[in-house]
Amino acid sequence: MKRIKLLLLLPVLMMVLLFSAMNYKPKKVIFFGDSITQAGVKPGGYVDLIKKDLDPAKYEVIGAGIGGNKVYDLYLRMEEDVLNKKPDLVVIYIGVNDVWHKLQHRTGTDYPKFIQFYQALINKMQAKGIKVVLCTPAVIGEKKAGANEMDAELDKYAGAIRELAAKNNLPMADLRKIFTGYDQENNPENAEKGILTTDGVHLNEKGNRTLADTLLPLIK
Repeated sequence: MKRIKLLLLLPVLMMVLLFSAMNYKPKKVIFFGDSITQAGVKPGGYVDLIKKDLDPAKYEVIGAGIGGNKVYDLYLRMEEDVLNKKPDLVVIYIGVNDVWHKLQHRTGTDYPKFIQFYQALINKMQAKGIKVVLCTPAVIGEKKAGANEMDAELDKYAGAIRELAAKNNLPMADLRKIFTGYDQENNPENAEKGILTTDGVHLNEKGNRTLADTLLPLIK
């Protein structure tokens, strides 16, 4: 009798399993940032490396980086490039240009406005049920011991992101700490670039691998 019931239930169970498999959607992850992220989708870039390291049946990886972007640029294009795509998780990597452009173009983003726009990004995403991972800006020059021109300002903005992560109870990749620590140990000639970056800002092969390895556990 039990055998007959089992045989009768078997097609039902198979249909349930088939229906579940057909309706399974991979988790959508968007990397939201500037030219570092824009370059990250190219072969060997950090987004490309992460995509290759994740199971494509479980994760859909999208790069949404635009060169020159600052935090308010992300806010202005968030609807189209992030919210409309309905991601499960967004990795925000911004801040370098907000500081760097103060030196390069005498522009940038004032510190209070940087915090306000960043918090607004978080609020909008969380309101849609999106999980968020924050990243501190890594380096603008790779000299050791705070010898780069923008180090103090970059430390200040990185500190703001750490506070936002703590305030909003969000996971964070502290790239500022990781990259400066690596440079401290692996830059004996105190070179301005060439350790983790090609030009003091944008990532070389080792920099991309370092960033990918840092983010992978947070995404998984």
